[in-house]
Amino acid sequence: MNRKTLVLPAVVGLLAPALAACGGSGAGGDGGGQIVVGTTDRFLATKDAPAPLDPAYAYDVGTWNVLRQTVQTLMVQPRGEGAPVPDAAESCGFTDTGNERYACTLRPDLKFASGDPITAADVKYSIDRALALKADSGVFALLSTIDTVETKGDNEVIFHLKTADATFPYKLSTPVAGIVNPDHYEKNKLRDGFQVDGSGPYVLKAEEKDGELVKAVFTRNTHYQGALKVNNEEVDMVSYKDADAMGAALDKGDIDVMTRTMTPEQINKLAAASDSDVDLVDVPGLEIRYLAFNTDAPTVKDKAVRQAMAQLVNRQQLVSEVYGSQAQPLYSLVPASITGHSNAFFNKYGDPSVAKAKALLSDAGVTTPVKLTLHYTTDHYGAATKKEFEVLRAQLNDSGLFDVGIEGTSWDTFVPAERAGEYDVFGMGWFPDFPDADSFVAPFLDKDNFLKSPYANSEIRNTLIPDSRREADRLAASETLNRIQDIVAEDVPVLPLWQGKQYVAARDDITGVAYALNSSATLQLWELGRGVSG
Repeated sequence: MNRKTLVLPAVVGLLAPALAACGGSGAGGDGGGQIVVGTTDRFLATKDAPAPLDPAYAYDVGTWNVLRQTVQTLMVQPRGEGAPVPDAAESCGFTDTGNERYACTLRPDLKFASGDPITAADVKYSIDRALALKADSGVFALLSTIDTVETKGDNEVIFHLKTADATFPYKLSTPVAGIVNPDHYEKNKLRDGFQVDGSGPYVLKAEEKDGELVKAVFTRNTHYQGALKVNNEEVDMVSYKDADAMGAALDKGDIDVMTRTMTPEQINKLAAASDSDVDLVDVPGLEIRYLAFNTDAPTVKDKAVRQAMAQLVNRQQLVSEVYGSQAQPLYSLVPASITGHSNAFFNKYGDPSVAKAKALLSDAGVTTPVKLTLHYTTDHYGAATKKEFEVLRAQLNDSGLFDVGIEGTSWDTFVPAERAGEYDVFGMGWFPDFPDADSFVAPFLDKDNFLKSPYANSEIRNTLIPDSRREADRLAASETLNRIQDIVAEDVPVLPLWQGKQYVAARDDITGVAYALNSSATLQLWELGRGVSG
């Protein structure tokens, strides 16, 4: 096996408050026939979530990776990271010195995949619709700084913001800002099922069984105009029940590429192989894992209980026993390599200490052992999640201060229960909406946060988050961001655990694999092609 390692920058700059020129072309090679990609992401249409692929609802890495192939946005993340560039837009930029007015001019003759023309009114409709629907996934909050959307003629869209937001160009590159056809997406209702109509690089044909999308067939959209170069005619993405089934499919030649989520054992085996026709590529990642708390729940309402857990968790041991070199301990919501990161939890708690945890609980008058259950999802973040929670349980129980149980639940059951506040403590992963500290802060701590958390800190919401967004120079926002992280370490509404790398395995005749995932876990299927086996 020819092991390839590509290091892509995880720290990127923001757009300057000036109009940005369009870039790229929709042209590309034929890719040498269809490419088949495997994933363990599951796509379900359920009673609780009947519209998994509506851009106004979808808010997890799997569904976003379907939408990013099919629904076009004004801006897009470029190959090799960096500030967003215009995609459906010909140019975009702030037109005032205060970063409160953002204008985009559409590409001429822009069309949906159906051939219907796209106008500024369609962009306004799409944004207004997402904001008005306020789906319980919380994805609409990404657009929360928008006050009004104005159109001028058919090709100009102007966003008037409530407050300065230097991260706004990034938010326009996320699927919730995707342009949808009003003929297929009702104004006041989410679109059920797996159909998607957009103007992105591909058209989706969904193959479903019993309410689950089992194969997504992406064929090149001949009407696509944008910044992305499409290097194939068709990519089929097949969903497998687990990593073992996906790995077996790769071994049999049923798939060409294996993406998230591989097990640590699979990654180690591929990395050690020397005579395989499969290449393993590792890419810098910004995925984080954490425990979240329902701070109104009686078991963890007392801050001292959450602080004691923060004092006891041994991240080094957790990572070593479960993930090895594929992850690293995380001591803040903002991961290392992102501007504004600090080790706030280590600064406050230092190394794990039973004595310090005992003192925290004793001083607060908390009776021990504290009995609680840690909830996790069995089928969304990979097979290693169960082992991770077994290690966490042992760390807490071995202190004698806690009596912890663990309970695993499938994702389709886990999500509605978590959103309904049924779990006191639960494990989650986070793939950033865009590579900036704001995407690791606001979704957890701002109003309408996606966790539905009752935790509300007025300083964070009313002062610190708005102040951080005013800084176009993200380094200048570090002091404000560090203050947010210090408050989180003190109050512990969430408990960061680790951040991980990303891996893709592919047959060695597949090209573009190094760019198949960016640091935010965006699947970029247009990068894949078929070349000569090496």
